[in-house]
Amino acid sequence: MKLQELEIFVVAPPAPGWGGRYWIFPKLTTDTGIVGYGECYASTVGPEAMKAVITDVFERHMAGENPENIERMFRRVYSSGFTQRPDPTVMGAFSGLEIACWDILGKDRDRPVWALLGGMMNERVRSYTYLYPQPGQSMDAFWTSPDLHAEAAAAMLDLGFTALKFDPAGPYTIHGGHQPAMSDITKSVAFCKAIREAVGDRADLLFGTHGQFTTAGAIRLGQALEPYSPLWFEEPIPPDNLLEFAEVARAVRIPVATGERLTTKAEFAALLRTGGAKILQPALGRAGGILEARKIAAIAEVFNAEMAPHLYAGPVEWAANIQLAVSIPNLLIAETIETGGAFHQKLIRNTIRWEAGFLHAPTGPGLGIDFDEDVARAHPYAGDRLHLEMQEAPCDYVNGNDFQGGAPPVKE
Repeated sequence: MKLQELEIFVVAPPAPGWGGRYWIFPKLTTDTGIVGYGECYASTVGPEAMKAVITDVFERHMAGENPENIERMFRRVYSSGFTQRPDPTVMGAFSGLEIACWDILGKDRDRPVWALLGGMMNERVRSYTYLYPQPGQSMDAFWTSPDLHAEAAAAMLDLGFTALKFDPAGPYTIHGGHQPAMSDITKSVAFCKAIREAVGDRADLLFGTHGQFTTAGAIRLGQALEPYSPLWFEEPIPPDNLLEFAEVARAVRIPVATGERLTTKAEFAALLRTGGAKILQPALGRAGGILEARKIAAIAEVFNAEMAPHLYAGPVEWAANIQLAVSIPNLLIAETIETGGAFHQKLIRNTIRWEAGFLHAPTGPGLGIDFDEDVARAHPYAGDRLHLEMQEAPCDYVNGNDFQGGAPPVKE
């Protein structure tokens, strides 16, 4: 069996676009006619340029290869151009292609991917969601309103969620780490207070920051949140200085979580060695794929650290996350977009089962999903913007900061 053909879908989810502006799905076909789907979570270049990178990686390092030889293909890509170091764009391309290879292998053997990774450890996977505006709530007012977030938290609690994430501390800027405005700290405390009062001890609070603070700024914010006992303090500083995570972890009595922007076991291992994080959040469409994430989980075991696969993408990465989560002993939780997301589920013909806060272990072959190419083709992305974008304006210490939750604007 050899990898023979590549096709790439760039799909734009309908507004409000939870999961990003577009999703990139490579489709691989073998010379035996087996088809596998993957997803690339890499947004450093525009979609047309990313398609070119994916095509080059496939043709240069994977075409004609047996899809079983994942380690060999990984080493080719990781070493390409005399690099042998993490590259989020190239490894993002490979990650999606690698996920497609696992889909092929599972289908070839008529077994779920988790069965090829060591078997079932977890029959169901605890899930969490970001808090998003609920029907009847103002989209504009939601992102700065503790009360509206508390209402959304209560609604998610009623559905069965036991962990809820929110990020009121914005903004995401190109300026690197900054000190939070005092108003941002006050607002973040108010969010934690309101949501904790709404859910009591029935749900964990997951506080997101997405790497916008200096080390000292993250410590100031984190210490202010300690009375509300969040389960984690997510990506408190930019991901380009892994040593500084340990300074935050030592100073704040909330577990540090990070990983959505990290690539390969090399970067995750550096965090673990320094004590920078005990909760790892690899995005499988960027970190190197399923096998690389399985290695990251194994390294984490040695440090008594937990895994919480990240998702701000489409349903194929979600499916890959679940396959990994089912197979590892140090699973904490896996991200889901609400109860799965209507368009996410439509793209895979409702083949992932979410129920009362948990994802059930898939039983179908490969990734266990049924990708609907007709739906993918009916929702092409025609723009040239990035999956996510950071603002150029610095933190506003006068008027406050209004972060809109990562939702892309409806108009391009």
